[in-house]
Amino acid sequence: MSSQSNTEEQNNYERIAMRVSRRCIFSNVALVAFKLFAGIVGQSAAMVSDAVHSLSDICGTAIVMIGVRLSNKRSDKQHQYGHERLECVAAILLAAILFATGAGIGWASLGGVLKGAFNGGSGALAAPGIIALIAATVSIVTKEAMYWYVRGAAKTVNSTALMAEAWHHRSDAFSSIGSFVGILGARLGFPLLDPLAGIVISLLIIKAAIDIFREAVAKMTDRACDDETTEQIRSLIMGHESVEGIDQLKTRLFGNKIYVDVEILLNGAQSLHEAHDIAQDVHDSVERNIPHIKHCMIHVNPATPAPNN
Repeated sequence: MSSQSNTEEQNNYERIAMRVSRRCIFSNVALVAFKLFAGIVGQSAAMVSDAVHSLSDICGTAIVMIGVRLSNKRSDKQHQYGHERLECVAAILLAAILFATGAGIGWASLGGVLKGAFNGGSGALAAPGIIALIAATVSIVTKEAMYWYVRGAAKTVNSTALMAEAWHHRSDAFSSIGSFVGILGARLGFPLLDPLAGIVISLLIIKAAIDIFREAVAKMTDRACDDETTEQIRSLIMGHESVEGIDQLKTRLFGNKIYVDVEILLNGAQSLHEAHDIAQDVHDSVERNIPHIKHCMIHVNPATPAPNN
């Protein structure tokens, strides 16, 4: 990939990520204010927990913005392969925030369950007001829309941090569904369902945090790319008329980029210049046809013995 095209791709990536993140922060600030107000006025523990979860979204989005900005920095003397892995670091921090949020919500909700169970049964808990139910409905619709919006952007630029942020929004939608069920059940005469919903919400949030963490770590430990991409690379290489075979093909994820190392077999009787030109053609074909490949290293092996002198 040429330096100019690589720079253009990085600039486009940062532009999209920043625009998406700014819109998410604006939406979340408004949503947190409404949910917190509804939770307090409506006396709903589940809705207050839901508001806290949305507040963590704002912190998470800020981390994503910082991670994207740092990962998009150009290579320097100390980081000659670039800074893409800093985006994975941002995703790990986001996962930690999400995990802590889920654990906190679970602990608070457990306290509500114990209060209802040991201090006079379900009557010890007040039924939430209708405003809490309205807030849960608004949150479900808003957060699910934000999930699909951020997910689309993440797929466009192949961003781990943005995908983590999308799942952060999806977990908030799940959280609001749990809040809706708990609040509705409490209003129908089962107040204990409100804090029970908070516990279910916390488990969903913790699971999302673990999934985000595992994906980010995988991209920091040179995991190979998926089989479909590997086969696409193999087909492109073998599609060159001068390539007689592949001795070795290895890929590794580096943040949101892919590195490829391949050993191809060429006619051993060819000159060094001819072999170099073929290797360059293969290199250009792979980087041109498969997005997000940062570099493809081609090594040439002779398929036939060199002719006797």
